[in-house]
Amino acid sequence: MAIFINIALYGATIFVVIYAISRFYLRGRDLSAHDTPIPVTFDSPAPSTAANGVTDYLLERMAVPETLAETRNRFNEMGLSREFDCTFAPATADHSGLSVPGEWTIVEGADPEKRLLYIHGGAFMLGSPVSHRPIIANIAKRTGCAVFAPDYRLMPENKRKASIADSRAAYQWLLENGPHGPSQADKISVAGDSAGGNLTLCLVNWLRDGGHRMPDAVVALSPATDSTASGPSIRGNLKTDHMLRRLATPMLKVPSWLLMWIMWATNRIRPSSKLISPLHDDLGGLPPTLIHASTTEILYDDAKRYTNKAVSQGSPVKLQTWTHLCHVWQMFDEMLPEASHAFDEIAAFMREHGVTK
Repeated sequence: MAIFINIALYGATIFVVIYAISRFYLRGRDLSAHDTPIPVTFDSPAPSTAANGVTDYLLERMAVPETLAETRNRFNEMGLSREFDCTFAPATADHSGLSVPGEWTIVEGADPEKRLLYIHGGAFMLGSPVSHRPIIANIAKRTGCAVFAPDYRLMPENKRKASIADSRAAYQWLLENGPHGPSQADKISVAGDSAGGNLTLCLVNWLRDGGHRMPDAVVALSPATDSTASGPSIRGNLKTDHMLRRLATPMLKVPSWLLMWIMWATNRIRPSSKLISPLHDDLGGLPPTLIHASTTEILYDDAKRYTNKAVSQGSPVKLQTWTHLCHVWQMFDEMLPEASHAFDEIAAFMREHGVTK
């Protein structure tokens, strides 16, 4: 009998240790202090007909089983299946011992000395400069910047750190290289969506900490800021986030303490590390930053908490929110008037901070 009691006590002790590591080391600090409500910027009482059309499209896609390769191809079709009033040119960002392939997006009359690094989203497993041409072309057109989008290394073929290293190298290369060859950037900005928004905000923190030249402006669309997935909207908005529901549902079925260990094993980085969770970093001393999010997407609290913390630490971070829209709705620029509205707000923000005229 004593043997069974000892085994039970031993097992309970191991569980307590594992849980404690998950709660206090992997998850990090409680971030609920940054849940202060922020008024909705652009509210509508109900989803528009166009928004419902996008919802129907996403629900249809969710019902179709796909391999990772098939999903990647479908993403790229969003950029290949239409014409854009701009020029796309392949290029390679060579810096820090890395050669990062990518693509320039140039509109007529663009200023080659005003450059923008655009880091695409796709849950770190999908996406490319080609898939995100709908967003990149719109930003290039409205700002007149020369936009470079790196084709950073994706998971699972590569480790999570690869995308971080590629983003850093691409930014440093962009400071010294334009679409026509080596030259110093006059103005430089960084933007990204979802996973790319995460890489964008992590990049800015790294630049600040290392004493590097900071961007003149930063834009993050529906960014993932907290890799511990602790925001209430992760669960609260699951039913209304038709873009990320398929990805998030299996994850949320796992106990939170176990999820932290899974994420640690997957990324080889502690979930609350500032390397992959900019919300867990110091957010003082940041450049002017604009964040867009929908109040009905699961990453809404990632955006809200990041904004509240940054503002409390003295950084000029602004959150603009829309209602009844999907995650990164800017991708659906041909369907949603709100996408055009969002791009106009981005252009106004860039003008406000002297990045463009």
